[in-house]
Amino acid sequence: MCHLDNDNRRDPNLIVGFDKSDDAGVYKISDELALVQTVDFFTPVVDDPYTFGQIAAANALSDVYAMGGEPLTALNIACFSCSLEPSILAEILKGGADKIKEAGATLAGGHTITDNEIKYGLSVTGTINPSKVITNSGAVPGDVLILTKPIGAGVLTTAFKFDMILEEELKEAVTVMSALNKTASEEMQKIGVNACTDITGFGLLGHSYEMAKGSRVQFKIYSSKIPFMKNVIKLIEKDAAPGGAHLNMKFFENWVSFDEAIERAIRIALFDPQTSGGLLISVPKEKGLKLLEILNLNGSIKSVIIGEVLKADTEENTIIVV
Repeated sequence: MCHLDNDNRRDPNLIVGFDKSDDAGVYKISDELALVQTVDFFTPVVDDPYTFGQIAAANALSDVYAMGGEPLTALNIACFSCSLEPSILAEILKGGADKIKEAGATLAGGHTITDNEIKYGLSVTGTINPSKVITNSGAVPGDVLILTKPIGAGVLTTAFKFDMILEEELKEAVTVMSALNKTASEEMQKIGVNACTDITGFGLLGHSYEMAKGSRVQFKIYSSKIPFMKNVIKLIEKDAAPGGAHLNMKFFENWVSFDEAIERAIRIALFDPQTSGGLLISVPKEKGLKLLEILNLNGSIKSVIIGEVLKADTEENTIIVV
């Protein structure tokens, strides 16, 4: 994790910058309008080009949703080898374009460079009222923590890469990664929440730490409440965890306290790097129960209350997992 210096010359219209590891930057244009800006791209996590395009686009769009913004325009970012069939790139871009359309945003162009390794993603610009920005640093003691997607995508895609599972067994991860966080974002804005982030490369506990630290609170996570994708724990026991999970654990372990009864496979799963993961929402309990009911009314991917926000007693045990 790298942090840039943020000096006193910061533009006052930059409402959200890089100082608290938020999901996107927010720049105020007027009292009623601000821009939400983000960029993300990565190498394929699935074999099918069209599906990869959808997942990469959903992942980039998620940063805008996490801030409570509405995606407005998107620019493609692609790296592609001249030795590959152009139809592969066309399918990747089509997958991305269809997901952008589903989000109600407009594809405004992009840029492609030659590279031996395929990479794809988006630069996304969204809009938001400056007074309604949702950051990752507003969690309050007494809040409950809602997670809107199950975790384990990193384990499943790694297992598929090494032929440990069949394509059929990857379908749950594909469905989860391809799903937009649009509805969850819209509903949390309506009900009013204190903080939000999306769960991606640092895993559930890595992003929970950033959120708790930024809010100067402590998170208590209930491991028994965590929704894992099918067979994730069994696959970790067979050494299918991606290297990123172990790196996340090593980096964040000083701020995480585990109950001794929690087995190692579950601990690793909680650090599993996600692609296009769900939103982690901190919301007052009464509102949280109502939000949970709304999110689960029609959605096939279930949201779950996985923990609570406590007053911080020490900086060392920022996250307590029981």
